[in-house]
Amino acid sequence: MDAKTFDAKSLLDSLFENGILFESGIDGLYGRSGAFEEVIERFERLVTRLGAPDKATRIHFPPGMSRATLEKSGYMKSFPQLAGCVHSFMGGEREHAQLLGMMADGGDWTELQKATDVALTPAACYPLYPTVAARGPVPAQGLLFELSSYCFRHEPSKDPARMQLFRMREFVKIGTAEQVRSFRESWLKRGKAMIESLELRCEVDLANDPFFGRGGKMMANNQRDQGLKFELLIPVTSIEKPTACLSFNYHQDHFGRTWGLKFADGELCHSACVGFGLERVALALFRHHGPDAAAWPAAVRDVLWGV
Repeated sequence: MDAKTFDAKSLLDSLFENGILFESGIDGLYGRSGAFEEVIERFERLVTRLGAPDKATRIHFPPGMSRATLEKSGYMKSFPQLAGCVHSFMGGEREHAQLLGMMADGGDWTELQKATDVALTPAACYPLYPTVAARGPVPAQGLLFELSSYCFRHEPSKDPARMQLFRMREFVKIGTAEQVRSFRESWLKRGKAMIESLELRCEVDLANDPFFGRGGKMMANNQRDQGLKFELLIPVTSIEKPTACLSFNYHQDHFGRTWGLKFADGELCHSACVGFGLERVALALFRHHGPDAAAWPAAVRDVLWGV
């Protein structure tokens, strides 16, 4: 993967040519080779090893979640352009015949579908907060979770680092403001050291989420002004605009207020999370170390395969 042609198209073409990814006909949806999956598996084990001393509770969420939960979370207010909901046919035989006729004529048969109660999970942590709230008061020491989920965001692109369906690992801390800020600071250091151990050039920088519309610009500015979001950036498809592969987010008491997450004394909980974009890290490794993982630098292979 030639460093002289450092752009999204050349990387995507190389991934196809080397049988690392496979085309599906839809931008951002790709088949993954066994080699690609093995790199992700090895990286996940590395993440697990680094987080093991914290003894987080592990939860694996499905790629779908309650649509009502997505609505209540405020996601549609901030990111309607990224959300996806599952629709399904709910008619009878007459409507089925109409649907088949529309398909045969090349018409838009999807208008005969209706929204189900399932939305596609936009981030691994969204199903967590109502799950925790239903358990009652949060203990004084707070709670720590390690999450994994397939996630969806509607942003089709030729950039292989911007997939529509991708996997996310997260550590989420729910507790006092001091507890969650300390958690995030710890992972800012651990995350950078972990990526550097893989001989990937990276930097941590202040960031903001892609809030929607004109009002979103003000929200983005406020997020930056308060230092609520940092990203670990690695050049994957561009040197000038490196890719966010890890994110470190402080939600303040947003989810505490939304879901009634409180301590026994009634104080609202704060939360923070660190997210790992698994496909993006794998792409960075293939981009910088080549298409054959067996030929990667010995130090990198020792980190990923040594244990």
